Amino acid sequence: MLRHVVLFTWSDAADPDRRAAALAALRRLPEEVGGPTAFAVGHDAGLREGNADTALVADFPDTETYERYAQHPVHLAIIEEHVKPWLAARSAVQYEV
Repeated sequence: MLRHVVLFTWSDAADPDRRAAALAALRRLPEEVGGPTAFAVGHDAGLREGNADTALVADFPDTETYERYAQHPVHLAIIEEHVKPWLAARSAVQYEV
């Protein structure tokens, strides 16, 4: 199994409405793109200074399924419309579980 973890830090231009829209769009990915066997996305709880703003964790049965998800046109469109314009920083990792 492959786990995909992404941390998003939003820019100052990402007001609460834009952040909520991004979260809603990201939450549609499993239904609209398919592939993950588990999927969670949410805003940081604010317990520690310096954390990223939002985290996404998705599990895939194999690398091929992850690659199909990553290159899917709906996934790419959501990233282009709801994430990239409002992003200050992004970090990601994929690892075998």
